Amino acid sequence: MQTIIELAYLLSAVLFIFGLKRLQSPATARRGNQIAALGMLIAVVATVFSHKILTPAEMIGGLAIGGIIGAVLARRVEMTGMPELVAAFNGFGGLASALVAGAEVAKFITLSGVEAGVQTAGVGEEFDMILALTIGLSVLIGMVTFTGSFVAFGKLSGKITGNPIVFPGMRLLTLLLGLGSIGGIIYMMVGASEFPEVPDPVVFGVIALAVFAFVLGILLVIPIGGADMPVVVALLNSYSGLAASATGFVLDNTALITSGALVGASGLILTNIMCVAMNRSLLNVLLGGFGGESSLEEGGPAGAIEGKTVHTTSPEDAAILLSYARQVIIVPGYGMAVAQAQHQVRELAELLQEKGVTVKFAIHPVAGRMPGHMNVLLAEANVPYDQLYEMDEINGEFENTDVALVIGANDVVNPAARHDKNSPIYGMPILNVDKAKTVIVMKRSLRPGYAGIENELFYMDNTRMLFGDAKESLTKLIAEVKAL
Repeated sequence: MQTIIELAYLLSAVLFIFGLKRLQSPATARRGNQIAALGMLIAVVATVFSHKILTPAEMIGGLAIGGIIGAVLARRVEMTGMPELVAAFNGFGGLASALVAGAEVAKFITLSGVEAGVQTAGVGEEFDMILALTIGLSVLIGMVTFTGSFVAFGKLSGKITGNPIVFPGMRLLTLLLGLGSIGGIIYMMVGASEFPEVPDPVVFGVIALAVFAFVLGILLVIPIGGADMPVVVALLNSYSGLAASATGFVLDNTALITSGALVGASGLILTNIMCVAMNRSLLNVLLGGFGGESSLEEGGPAGAIEGKTVHTTSPEDAAILLSYARQVIIVPGYGMAVAQAQHQVRELAELLQEKGVTVKFAIHPVAGRMPGHMNVLLAEANVPYDQLYEMDEINGEFENTDVALVIGANDVVNPAARHDKNSPIYGMPILNVDKAKTVIVMKRSLRPGYAGIENELFYMDNTRMLFGDAKESLTKLIAEVKAL
């Protein structure tokens, strides 16, 4: 039986790796997710049978309940709410890791002195320093992930302001909590080295560590502005994987160690990609204070910079420009997600292609509120994958493009990033939409994006602003294109 369990874990690890590999491309991402989910199902079933935790009926019942909850969430949560859902999943993953580590301590307390010599944990027969270290890391990372993820959830959903939240002495308090957490782990290890059973210092250390990490997670995320949420989501995803891997060492569970390490490593790689895309270091992001909500009200050109002219357009004029273009590049942004206009975008692209127009989609790595947000939305609308181009692939084509259609994107198309050294986004790689012959920008207003700065693109001579809800504007635009 043990051999079968180990082979099941090996199969799970292989499926995790193959699934992760297929997540590299939007064309294979859905299948990759299914492969990885199958691997996790095999690992869960193998673990339940290995430790005889549940009866077959209980196991089937648990899988059914979890499957139903997942199916309901998948169908009910709008694509605009996907970043919040991902943040919540990260948080629950971290909490689960912390609770399992805490349960391992409780198990030692229950069995202490009752079953001497019986193996009660994965790492060894006694509560040793290694076990104390892995439990401490699992609790620390898990609780930081839990509270940090739900702060991110609040910022993404609008329940907490997207502006950086700071108060006097916050950095010092964060530092003290971090040092206190490390001290708590050392305290647990010292206590474990002196007693083969779980002593009071270890129990006290776990409780104190959980409290410190709970508050630490909040303080690490609240000073980070909304503009950096894609990076935060990716980093918290990595944290949840590291917490799971640490818990795997606590339980001596190969599948948990492997899956957690893969999630942790891939999350860190993605975090680095996000930072490079914004030309900022991870330390700069974590220090916070960048970006947030604008105080400008919505509604047409209100809030325009004094002395600068905004050129507006109508659906009728925009339809003419698009219909008689040779090439159109569509740049989706969070405004498209908010309006849930991805299906109208796909319909417009198909109409233009029927008229002989070459249509491509330009995707910026940090567009939206989570990594890959635009890819997910367009995939849901069945936009062909071969029409989606990453920033580096398509930036050179804007100079030969007749019309660049920007739908709700803001900071990722702001030319200030190239030349304004005083701009907070200076040096950030952007989509060169301003180099197209004509730029049509669909936005509700001139309100700045999450970086909280004005967009020079809105005032350029070749830019035409089409104000209004993206879905409504696209519906009118589609009608006009059909009429031509």
